[in-house]
Amino acid sequence: MTTPSPTPADLPPFEDRTDFEDADRGFVAAFEPGVVEDADGRVVWDANAYAFIEGDCPETADPSLWRQAQLVARQGLYEVADGIFQVRGLDLSNMTLVEGDTGVIVVDPLVSAETAAAALELYRAHRGDRPVTGLIYTHSHVDHFGGARGVLPDGSRGIPVIAPVGFLEHAVAENVYAGNAMTRRAVYMYGDLLPKGPAGQIGAGLGMTTSHGTVTLIPPTIDVTATGQQETVDGVPVVFQLTPGTEAPAEMNFLFPDRRALCLAENCSHTMHNVLTLRGALVRDPRMWARYLDEAIDLFTFGTDVAFGSHHWPTWGTDRVIALMAGQRDMYAYMHDQTLRLLNAGLTGTEIAEELKMPPALERSWHARGYYGSLSHNVKAVYQRYMGWFDGNPAHLWEHPPVAQSRRLVDCMGGIDAVVAKARAYMDDGDLRFAATLLNHAVFAAPDASAATEARGVLAQVYDTLGHGAENGPWRNFFLMGAAELRDGVTPPAVDTTGSVGLTGALTVDQILDSVAVAVDGPACWEDHLVVDFVVTDEGRTWQVSLTNGVLTHRSTRSGLPTRETADLTLTLTKERLLGVLHGRGLDGIAADGDRAVLRRLASYVEDPDPAFPIVTP
Repeated sequence: MTTPSPTPADLPPFEDRTDFEDADRGFVAAFEPGVVEDADGRVVWDANAYAFIEGDCPETADPSLWRQAQLVARQGLYEVADGIFQVRGLDLSNMTLVEGDTGVIVVDPLVSAETAAAALELYRAHRGDRPVTGLIYTHSHVDHFGGARGVLPDGSRGIPVIAPVGFLEHAVAENVYAGNAMTRRAVYMYGDLLPKGPAGQIGAGLGMTTSHGTVTLIPPTIDVTATGQQETVDGVPVVFQLTPGTEAPAEMNFLFPDRRALCLAENCSHTMHNVLTLRGALVRDPRMWARYLDEAIDLFTFGTDVAFGSHHWPTWGTDRVIALMAGQRDMYAYMHDQTLRLLNAGLTGTEIAEELKMPPALERSWHARGYYGSLSHNVKAVYQRYMGWFDGNPAHLWEHPPVAQSRRLVDCMGGIDAVVAKARAYMDDGDLRFAATLLNHAVFAAPDASAATEARGVLAQVYDTLGHGAENGPWRNFFLMGAAELRDGVTPPAVDTTGSVGLTGALTVDQILDSVAVAVDGPACWEDHLVVDFVVTDEGRTWQVSLTNGVLTHRSTRSGLPTRETADLTLTLTKERLLGVLHGRGLDGIAADGDRAVLRRLASYVEDPDPAFPIVTP
């Protein structure tokens, strides 16, 4: 198999236009002129860049992925049900607007404040200048909260902000603690830096790509803590179902019973989703994912005429909604159960991924195709969830890291030129997968870039071909971004979640200090010991931070009570000023008692991670 594409016999019928009819239903107006800019005039979203998708599928794209791109590239304001509207195609995700007694409730305000504000403006242009009277986050991924201050620029100010319990903890873990690495990998996954066109970026399966504006966060004011919890927002009743550990660690579905409209968040989409997203995340639980979908059928579908989600287009009709949910349930349950069956028979994750196929009825369902997740990498994720990274073979227990291993392998094969020649032979035989493996070793074995120039160029060609044949959007983007890095070097991400004040300003003090702790260069401060007290006046507590054995730990107590150790430096400040101090903005105007040099010592140990580290090169 030269590419991850299916054969034509695997595909559902292209003449079935039901999805296109649903995607166009309820259209009100397009967002014109289709471009969103930030305050400095920088383009953060350009829907017009995807106009080429309306054409016939070229040879440089998989026909099934091209069809999906045609569906998700549609943009504008759509009516879903009485008093419920969605803005689609202004970011990776959808923004839903539910009209209440006095204003409008916003569900999932996109990735960026700029695109969220544009979506709200489009809605108001056609439905009136209604104030935002509620905000609901379906789950803890950035494309569902990052634009919060685009719809509530002054924060909540008494307006309810509803999220599943654990939302803030998991939003921080993904976007701050591991944010630098995830953001770098997301550049590959969504391909937003690739040129848009038939040979370049044509979408990500879940949406077209991510915007790259200002990421913000308004902390929740109401936690949903149990299935069956009911809240009334601006006169609109909402019934919630908690679904932790599904598509996100903190997620929920909910019904608007008086509108007979069901929001399925990102738990039920028109694609196979990820058990482990390629940008990195906690491994999800497809067993519970299936069970929560099954529970939702019982809980909600008797009162549902339409189901909509945080991505893609709605499904109308109770029977069709049930069929979609049941099909998605079976898809996640099958990949889970069959992976467990085969791993218990002794197969490794890689072996299972080659063997496992979906049941024919699901193979022939458009909603179960691998446009965003793929059966191949999902199976490996299920294996990882239960068995970890190690496959049990001791040869894989203590392997050399990539560069050291590649140099040894290339030496055994007769040097870089010999490896490239072997790779070309495999290319000629149609085995692009093994050609990529050989060429990757050649690239990593080279002592400098010039020694691997030919290997880089040939590997880029292989990645282009693999990308153009991929049905899965992120696979295509990863291959094409890999080719771009090999040819042109690293391009930094356009979005920085870890350093965004709009995001970090919403963190608790404990989360702020945790984010510093994971950036400490431990070996550099093994022999140092220091203690700083932060008296945070607007929190009424004192946080003592201590550095010992290369570890930064913290604990809090009520202000005025004794701390564990005698501090070398005590700073009295607000939470906002604490953020400024930790970002190196100095101590001007801050009450400081003790040795100020201690703060400089601490700062010297905190690394500023490189947002543009290489991925396909050493």
